[in-house]
Amino acid sequence: MQWGSIITPEALNHMIAQNAVKCVKAALEGQAPELDGCRAGPNCMNQYGYYPLHRAAEFFSVDMIQLLIRHGASANLRTAGAEVIEGLLPLHVAVENTCMHKYLEDSLFPNHEHRDYSEADAHFIFKLIHLLCLPEMKIFLDSTRLIAKHTDNLLDELWNYIKDGKLAETAILLLAAQEQIRVGTSCKKIGNSKADGFQVIYECIINNSIKLQSEKGQNLMEKEELETKIKLHHTAMMLVHVISKAGEGLESYIRNHLEVSQCW
Repeated sequence: MQWGSIITPEALNHMIAQNAVKCVKAALEGQAPELDGCRAGPNCMNQYGYYPLHRAAEFFSVDMIQLLIRHGASANLRTAGAEVIEGLLPLHVAVENTCMHKYLEDSLFPNHEHRDYSEADAHFIFKLIHLLCLPEMKIFLDSTRLIAKHTDNLLDELWNYIKDGKLAETAILLLAAQEQIRVGTSCKKIGNSKADGFQVIYECIINNSIKLQSEKGQNLMEKEELETKIKLHHTAMMLVHVISKAGEGLESYIRNHLEVSQCW
């Protein structure tokens, strides 16, 4: 369990996996007589290439996430190594694992990217938002919201999801992190604007759509792929608009839910 005076990352990882909040607190503080001065590092990578906060994000333990952050865990460390998908932030783990919830997997339209931009897209967006606002999704959004508060360059991560056509991931991050997005947050790739992040993202979508339209006319071989990206951009634009207008009310509604027990 320890190397000299350091509790191993694997031991800490096991405690987090068991959601043993009191044990993790004792390990981080290192003040229990039984530990003989040993303590765990909140930012030590384990043998699989990820960090304690990634593990807590995977299990959506709000108490564990709060504890780790309070003891100095960084939300800006990325996975690395052959045993894991590289470059993932804890935020990515929370958002993308939320997308694996059975409500989203079972209820959203398959092959959405191949549909025309029409009333069906509005139906998709409203259904997605409706599912995310169910009481069963509260713990997932609460975990994502907490991690997002401590993640740098948040708009960059949101923009990456939009560019990649990941509408469910975009909706989760927009809904969970809207407080930071509204006040403006610094970002590397799309400028260091302190304006309303919803407006910044909206303008990025418009500008990129114009760029894609111009490329569509020049490259007939990729025309279908470009049309798909343009349609997804239009749908993402609608999603940004809806949450920018109704998001605060939705967030208040979600926060008032009682916590629902999850079956893992």
